[in-house]
Amino acid sequence: MAMSLSCASSIFTPKKPSTTPLTFNSPSHSPSISSSFLRFTSQSCTRHLSSSTIVPKLSQTEAPSVESEAEAVEVQQEAEAVEFEQAEQTLTTTESKGEDVFAVVMIGGRQYIVFPGRFLYTQRLKGANVDDKIILNKVLLVGTKNSTYIGKPIVPNAAVHAVVEEQGLDPKVVVFKYKKKKNYRRNIGHRQPNTRIRILGITGYQDSPASTLP
Repeated sequence: MAMSLSCASSIFTPKKPSTTPLTFNSPSHSPSISSSFLRFTSQSCTRHLSSSTIVPKLSQTEAPSVESEAEAVEVQQEAEAVEFEQAEQTLTTTESKGEDVFAVVMIGGRQYIVFPGRFLYTQRLKGANVDDKIILNKVLLVGTKNSTYIGKPIVPNAAVHAVVEEQGLDPKVVVFKYKKKKNYRRNIGHRQPNTRIRILGITGYQDSPASTLP
């Protein structure tokens, strides 16, 4: 029994940690960083630097696209200005010749006499906005100082160029209904919508056969 207790005490007695200091006698045993670790850190740093230098700035990449868009807009504006000047030249050919031109044009089932430079009120033109340019193709007659172009029923290739100036309403019309001895009274007001257009010119009638006036 005593022998078993001695064995147990020898098993459970904790060992004291050694307090002998660690000594490095040679430089080969001294703690140092391995060469593989240094190689890995240097490769990661070079990769980071190379990636940061290769990526261009956002402003430098977007600048050429913005400049190209601005150039395209300028070219388009110049083309529109040239087209507008050509249209004005064609519209003013009659004025350069010194001819007084007028035309009879049909708009919405009604006939109007139009002169270049003047304006008139027509019934509402649906889908037309202010400052929109329109072309009226139903030209029934074109008259100048020396000749007349009569359509059958319209003058071929003739067109009246106009621009929309205003979308408005006619003066109010009062509609009053009354029935005697029935106490029936109805007072209704109505304003018909209209469109104000200005005539820019009359073109395309020169190729049609003309009847000379005496």
